[in-house]
Amino acid sequence: MALLLQLRTVTGLRGKADRIAKAVFRGLSFYTRVLENCEDEARFDETFRWPVASNIDGNEILEIQVFNYSKVFTNRLIGTFQMVLQKVVEEGQVEVTDTLIDDNNSAIQTSISIEIRYQALDGTVGAWNDKEFLETPSVHSEGDGRYPLETDSLLSSHQQGLDISPGKSNQQSAERSFRRAGKGVFSAMKLGKTRPSRDDHRKQDEPAVLEAEDLDRKALLQGLEPDTISLASVTAVTTNVSNKRSKPDIKMEPSAGRPMDYQISITIIEARQLVGLNMDPMVCVEVGEEKKYTSMKESTNCPYYNEYFVFDFHVPPDVMFDKIIKLSVIHSKNLLRSGTLVGSFKMDVGTVYTQPEHQFYHKWAILSDPEDLTAGLKGYLKCDIAVVGKGDNIKTPHKANETEDDDIEGNLLLPDGVPPERQWARFYIKIYRAEGLPRMNTSIMANVKKALIGENKDLVDPYVQVFFAGQKGKTSIQKSTYEPLWNEQIIFTEMFPPLCKRIKIQIRDSDKVNDVAIGTHFIDLRKISNEGDKGFLPTFGPAWVNMYGSTRNYTLMDEHQELNEGLGEGVSFRARLLMSLAVEILDTTNPEINSSTEVQVEQATSVADQNCTGKMEEFFLFGAFLEATMIDRKIGDKPINFEVTIGNYGNQIDGMSKPILRRKKEGGDGNEEESELLQNSSEDEGDEDGEMVSVSSSQPMKPLVTDRNYFHLPYFEKKPCIYIKSWWQDQRRRLYNANIMDKIADKLEEGLNDVQEMIKTEKPHPERRLRGVLEELSSGCLHFVTLADKDQHHSSRTRLDRERLKSCMRELENMGQQATTLRSQVKKNTMKDKLKLVQNFLQKLRFLADEPQHTIPDIFIWMMSNNKRIAYARVPSKDILYSIVDEEMGKDCAKVKTIFLKLPGKRGFGPAGWTVQAKMEIYLWLGLNKQRKDFLSGLPCGFEEKKTSRGQNLPSFPPISLLYTKKQVFQLRAHMYQARSLFAADSSGLSDPFARVFFISQSQCTEVLNETLCPTWDQLLVFDNVELYGEAHEMRDDPPIIVIEIYDQDTVGKADFMGRTFAKPVVKMSDEQYCPPRFPPQLEYYQIYRGNSTAGDLLAAFELLQIGPGGKSDLPPIDGPTDMDRGPILPVPLGIRPVLSKYRVEVLFWGLRDLKRVNLAQVDRPRVDIECAGKGVQSALIQNYKKNPNFSTLVKWFEVDLPENELLHPPLNIRVVDCRAFGRYTLVGSHAVSSLRKFIYRPPDKKAQHWNMTAKQLNGYLAMTNRAHRSRPTGEIVVNMEPEVPIKKMETMVKLEANSDAVVKVDVSEEEKERKKKKKKGGGGAGEEVEEEEPDDSMLDWWSKYFASIETMKEQLRQQEAAAAEAEEKEEMEMAEEIKLDDSPIKGSKAQAKNKEKSKAPKDDKKKKQQSAPELPEKKNKPRIDELKVFNKELETEFDNFEDWLHTFNLLRGKIGDNDDNATEEERIVGRFKGSICVYKMPLPDDITKEAGYDPNFGMFQGIPSNDPINVLVRVYVVRATDLHPADINGKADPYIAIKLGKTDIKDKENYISKQLNPVFGKSFDIEATFPMESMLTVAVYDWDLVGTDDLIGETKIDLENRYYSKHRATCGVSQTYSIHGYNTWRDPMKPSQILSKLCKDGKVDGPHYGPGGRVKVANRVFTGPTEIEDENGQKKQTDEHLALAVLRHWEDIPWAGCKLVPEHVETRPLLNPDKPGIEQGRLEMWVDMFPMDMPAPGPAIDISPRKPKKYELRVIVWNTDEVVLEDDDYFTGEKSSDIFVRGWLKGQQEDKQDTDVHYHSLTGEGNFNWRYIFPFDYLMAEEKIVISKKESMFSWDETEYKIPARLTLQVWDADHFSADDFLGAIELDLNRFPRGAKTSKQCSLEMVTNEAELPMISIFKQKRVKGWWPFVARDENDELEVTGKVEAELHLLTAEEAEKSPAGLARNEPDPLEKPNRPDTSFIWFLNPLKSIKYLICTRYKWLIIKIVLALLLLVMVALFLYSMPGYMVKKLLGA
Repeated sequence: MALLLQLRTVTGLRGKADRIAKAVFRGLSFYTRVLENCEDEARFDETFRWPVASNIDGNEILEIQVFNYSKVFTNRLIGTFQMVLQKVVEEGQVEVTDTLIDDNNSAIQTSISIEIRYQALDGTVGAWNDKEFLETPSVHSEGDGRYPLETDSLLSSHQQGLDISPGKSNQQSAERSFRRAGKGVFSAMKLGKTRPSRDDHRKQDEPAVLEAEDLDRKALLQGLEPDTISLASVTAVTTNVSNKRSKPDIKMEPSAGRPMDYQISITIIEARQLVGLNMDPMVCVEVGEEKKYTSMKESTNCPYYNEYFVFDFHVPPDVMFDKIIKLSVIHSKNLLRSGTLVGSFKMDVGTVYTQPEHQFYHKWAILSDPEDLTAGLKGYLKCDIAVVGKGDNIKTPHKANETEDDDIEGNLLLPDGVPPERQWARFYIKIYRAEGLPRMNTSIMANVKKALIGENKDLVDPYVQVFFAGQKGKTSIQKSTYEPLWNEQIIFTEMFPPLCKRIKIQIRDSDKVNDVAIGTHFIDLRKISNEGDKGFLPTFGPAWVNMYGSTRNYTLMDEHQELNEGLGEGVSFRARLLMSLAVEILDTTNPEINSSTEVQVEQATSVADQNCTGKMEEFFLFGAFLEATMIDRKIGDKPINFEVTIGNYGNQIDGMSKPILRRKKEGGDGNEEESELLQNSSEDEGDEDGEMVSVSSSQPMKPLVTDRNYFHLPYFEKKPCIYIKSWWQDQRRRLYNANIMDKIADKLEEGLNDVQEMIKTEKPHPERRLRGVLEELSSGCLHFVTLADKDQHHSSRTRLDRERLKSCMRELENMGQQATTLRSQVKKNTMKDKLKLVQNFLQKLRFLADEPQHTIPDIFIWMMSNNKRIAYARVPSKDILYSIVDEEMGKDCAKVKTIFLKLPGKRGFGPAGWTVQAKMEIYLWLGLNKQRKDFLSGLPCGFEEKKTSRGQNLPSFPPISLLYTKKQVFQLRAHMYQARSLFAADSSGLSDPFARVFFISQSQCTEVLNETLCPTWDQLLVFDNVELYGEAHEMRDDPPIIVIEIYDQDTVGKADFMGRTFAKPVVKMSDEQYCPPRFPPQLEYYQIYRGNSTAGDLLAAFELLQIGPGGKSDLPPIDGPTDMDRGPILPVPLGIRPVLSKYRVEVLFWGLRDLKRVNLAQVDRPRVDIECAGKGVQSALIQNYKKNPNFSTLVKWFEVDLPENELLHPPLNIRVVDCRAFGRYTLVGSHAVSSLRKFIYRPPDKKAQHWNMTAKQLNGYLAMTNRAHRSRPTGEIVVNMEPEVPIKKMETMVKLEANSDAVVKVDVSEEEKERKKKKKKGGGGAGEEVEEEEPDDSMLDWWSKYFASIETMKEQLRQQEAAAAEAEEKEEMEMAEEIKLDDSPIKGSKAQAKNKEKSKAPKDDKKKKQQSAPELPEKKNKPRIDELKVFNKELETEFDNFEDWLHTFNLLRGKIGDNDDNATEEERIVGRFKGSICVYKMPLPDDITKEAGYDPNFGMFQGIPSNDPINVLVRVYVVRATDLHPADINGKADPYIAIKLGKTDIKDKENYISKQLNPVFGKSFDIEATFPMESMLTVAVYDWDLVGTDDLIGETKIDLENRYYSKHRATCGVSQTYSIHGYNTWRDPMKPSQILSKLCKDGKVDGPHYGPGGRVKVANRVFTGPTEIEDENGQKKQTDEHLALAVLRHWEDIPWAGCKLVPEHVETRPLLNPDKPGIEQGRLEMWVDMFPMDMPAPGPAIDISPRKPKKYELRVIVWNTDEVVLEDDDYFTGEKSSDIFVRGWLKGQQEDKQDTDVHYHSLTGEGNFNWRYIFPFDYLMAEEKIVISKKESMFSWDETEYKIPARLTLQVWDADHFSADDFLGAIELDLNRFPRGAKTSKQCSLEMVTNEAELPMISIFKQKRVKGWWPFVARDENDELEVTGKVEAELHLLTAEEAEKSPAGLARNEPDPLEKPNRPDTSFIWFLNPLKSIKYLICTRYKWLIIKIVLALLLLVMVALFLYSMPGYMVKKLLGA
């Protein structure tokens, strides 16, 4: 149903203006195109179509508004026309001409003429009864004029730049030219990109398409889709206007199942709070099946390991991410015992991989006991986990001294959004039944059985297995059935939310030999739950899930078995399974619950309510094959047919073995088993439309030859059709919602591609396009909400359906609002960030659109040859599902889709999968049988239907073939201009490419060009007599696609495939003019794909010209440059080939490096050939490559004609040949510079205002050429270096414009004052920190500087993160603020966020500092240490590879590997060419060539150093390595450094560091080298082995030459300050002032001029700073060095010549191992200094040797204990007592533990000891770690050094004579921060252990002596901590020297003995003094007990006497005696 409006004309307009009209109905508005410069009449002639789902009511209103259109301001309304649709509803068609009314409702002269039509289809309309179903909330509230402003001003902006003759300036040419200008030059898939919008081709003189006669339903159905007109997409560059074709998918290869390299690295750092007494814990790390163990730590609850494990895998991603990482802590495991599990933690690898940077760093895993659900947590384990795939580089946070506070709760090992308190939950997975299973046994056995016994069985014994979180459960086995019924539930118990994302459900076939999978399905928990506050627990079904896998015919060895395991894309339907899932959170306090986590299986009730799975409906699938071409020649000799299947329907070969069909008649019972519906409907079925039998395959046909690679089927005028009826549960709603979201996402993706393309090709105003995209997105989202709202009351829905709908509506509503707000924030400068956010929207939409509950299975199209399945395509059923609502319709429903068939499974990997098996044009329609009448509506018109005999006169009976009566003849012209960056297919590293163009059933080739990767074919291919079937006007909008394949010609064998791309031609009908704007077409770039990876671009244009009645003579002539020598080859004609201009290319030839052998011969006399667009130049010959690999002539040039349009510039080829004897040449290697853009030099613009803008335009060329042409602005700029406030650890950069005035001064004197103030302040304020006195300079060394710098780096990272977060919040405010920036003080946070903020005046600068100062108060009294810059990456990345003027081009040779690894490029590098290129348009402006000192020999490369050999002293400093890959079995390595430079090879083998993965080397090496021969420095880390050769762990390579010659001066970093003694001595032999004068001289900069008062002037900048320096004796001297250094540190601010100089630094370089390409093996921190030998020699190298630990002695005196729990019962008296002793040790030195003597028989828990322990240890102050060296085991060769935290453990024990002593309690004190002891035993409490955060902490290293009471704690039965005693101890720390001076004895010995403890006498053992003990016992303890016993005895005696005498008395009484 639809309402059509044809808007013809508006007449009687006043004035001359651009007009636009808008039509609104039911809230959906359409705009017409803009008519430019109309006077009194505007002829719109446009048709709009509103699809309507509910009948139009007679009183609804259609409204049309006419505006004067303005590009800049809002549009001005001329008038409005409103019409009530009553007459339209009654009559169906109305023509109206009427006047408009203005705002005041008064009629005006202007009148409008329209025609309206309405057809109500009396078809079946679903449950749609709401009348306003299409209404979107009005988005136009801000005034309608805003819309055109966004998009249409784009049109105008292009128009000025395009020469359109005024005569043609109608809207059409503007629109067309806009499209051309806005057209992407790098389109991936140009289908319809060049298509003008649908209404374009109606020229003013042409009748509108919708004339009365052809308004039949078909034309209506192709009416204009709303989205082709919606204004936002007027700007769309990619709109695929076609309505009848959908886009083909260009990427061919399934990427899913291919194995990749992964490395999982796990560092176990330490564990805390382990539950248990006195345990010996070790950690087991398990990934998948592999287990590794840490060492065991003895008797501790908080072991420290710091051990690193690496697991390497080579598996497909799906398998990798489903593997489980399990960390478990086991205690007391040894050779005999397996140990007991304390607790474990598990998560899947996928969870880690989805983390930022693919890692968790320093996080605490919560351990829990899977056996005992009621128990709480069992401890924490601190670890790092990282998952690295190939090519991922992980940025490890910098490993410095880890002093971070142990905030366990804040750093839990959980992904964001997972609550720390996870609860146990039960996952109930119910398996009801399955159907449609394939045969899983050979039929031979079955036939034998049948013959013998006569029984016929189903050949499969299925059961279901479910894998989840490392556990698996399975159902029972159902014997011999294709339709098993289980009704069982499998129960998993797991923490919720689980950290495992997928549940794997597999139907398996049980077999005596081995069970095989029949099909696998994965359920992603993220898709079936929602964690938001309105979220829901995972829930699923009951719903059917479809399983796909290998083809159904059973073979013993199924080569595609992996597909059934869920790897790769299934190629056939296998079965479907009815199942459901529910989750219940357990209440662990409930005593009834079964506390085991074993998987349980129990019976479940069957699905009672059939309703929730959906009502059975009959579906109808129709398909027509319009074309089958490009059939691979291997199968071309046998007849071929195509089979289409949906589920098992239509599958004739191996569908089912039972064709019994109990078809349910209409009145059937709803709860009947529905399984029979999956059978193959091969029998005739009664039907309303006569007898209709499904036809699922085409007739076999013999293919015809297209060319020598491909065949085609002769589907010319007769197109075969198929149709299948099938029955499925009607769950279309799910698919409809997914379709709506998919369409929104497709539109968004298309828009984003446009925006990125506009950015890439530097089109104006990409931000406007982005705004348009956001606008479309928000209206699409709101539209979804209104459409989906109707769905609320749909009957058969599961809980998941309801919850998903709610959450999708919430998400989309939210997204719509965000899009609207974002739209207002998109500005030029915020564009990039916003684009990222919008990308996130896209991912989210795709995620939401993926429906987890399946319904109709996917459709498979198989190409069969000889009844064998050859190749297939899989079409998701939702894509072709029909709906009466347009938005819900599948994107390919009733459209012609181009499909490429591919080989199944593994065969499709690699080169085999890249060749097309067949290209099909297929039309598909799937819908309810009762909605069938429209199924042919989308086919190209002009056919007759051929039906089977019984369907002859039934109108809706489907045809078995279509006969096209109309055919059009065309000529296709393919203008093949050139290709670039092609794939290297030959061993020379080049290819011999030619292109093959396919169109319909024809193909042609270009010529072969030898030895190039950038062929310029410049060839026109003409395809004559191309016959297309269908209506002419459809051809124009919907031409078929062209396939272009690029091949490499080989002399032998067949050509190698190099890549493929698609294109759509521009069509000209015979009645159209061949004139602009559409013709001649423009060359465009098409992206070439090879498998899934891109393989170059093709520059070409295609036009399809209709041959009219006059024959070919009417076609435009082919006017090319007549080039006779090319013979029959036609060049590309003039109008299409690019316009050329003369350019000059200058080449700087510097040298060749690292050339490898060619064919085993060494390269001796190489030469470089440069070629571009057919012209070129050769370098001088290098006479002896070994002696000197540099060129003698530096600069050469050549002239060449290049296209004006820079995007069309051809690549430049660099080839290196070796000149051999007898004039032979061998190609060594080649390099193609694909884009010349960065080498183009544009003369400076005279009008440019500021130097810095021009510098930007010059693209760094001027920095390269070192000339300053322009006279400089006169204004001086004073740069004032403020003293940096020590607190703020960030530089404030000052960037200035050339003509403003500002000052920068550096002032040491103030800094001194600051320091002195600080010393005074030191006394107060910071609590315990008082003792941190300012270190004396003699104490400081290089390491102090290094650690301080690392702190700074971390601080900066933290601040950047904070600032980024803040910036997010301030988004809105900043919008407003950005305008005021110039005159407002900059906020502190902002100054940090943009620490390079351009500040406008010094006052801001001071303010910034003052405001950011208070942000870090706690750092107040850190001393000011001079720092260096720590780069956490290579120096090259920071300074652009040091290619500021000398570029390095890698020379490649050899084929590119066919396995998808991109890293193979490394292996193809055969050397490097160093040089540069400069391209400029001729002629150059005079002022450049006439400048002073211009040397014409050097052209643009002025001021370049000589390239003669030069001797250099290279000094390599290696600081340390981190995270090395373990090389030994024990998970460790013994690393040492090896350095190679030229012939020098240093192996520092004897100084290897034993068993360390984070070794500190601290070494420097001096090497003398000669550049250029020795310029590649390799620093490697090897693993030392006692036996055998040493293994390489990893290496890094540094190109020293580029560094040496770089303008960034990377020879020796510039320090922060200049000093001549101490730890920060100036390292460079040249002083700052000498460096500065040299820089000024080289850069032709005026200066430096030193003035009085500490000022220096360079160019027009003045710097101020201190002028005095202290020598080591404290004498002050005058100096200019500080001033010069100030300039150097701000050198980038100097106009023209300025660039950032390399600061004093440490760089972090990744170590790589050639055997494991692309995966980091660790990182190395180092730096390199270089000093030329002809300069003064540098001083000695800085000493960076590792700090030696300092020797200390810790004396611990245990005075007393109190309240120790009493453990023993006395034998005789049963009283409680304890024999107490105390044990102590320093962590890591358990062997040296010391015990006190025993205080026997303490009855009160009091013990007196007066006992001294003495612990000597080595301690590293800077890292706060104790250093221990010990052998790991008795077999170890050498001692291993460990660094562990300084922790003292004290334990209290109960001594037993005969059995093992009992452990009572312990306390562990971290000597750096432990609670101060309590003054008395009473004040000592549990708080001191549990509540550490709030107590004041002290450090023994500062306090030196501490005495007090500390609690002993242990855990009780409920795992609660309790105090089990208290100890009074005294800790005294002395350095080794102090300890020698005042020695003390162990225990109570001399010297300095302690007195004997005064122990109470009860402690004497009772048998020594029995009376005393008894007296004590009786008097004190048992007095009352004795009294009670005596009384009780008396009572007993009395009772006994009573009983004894009672009978006597009774008798006496009775007898009365």
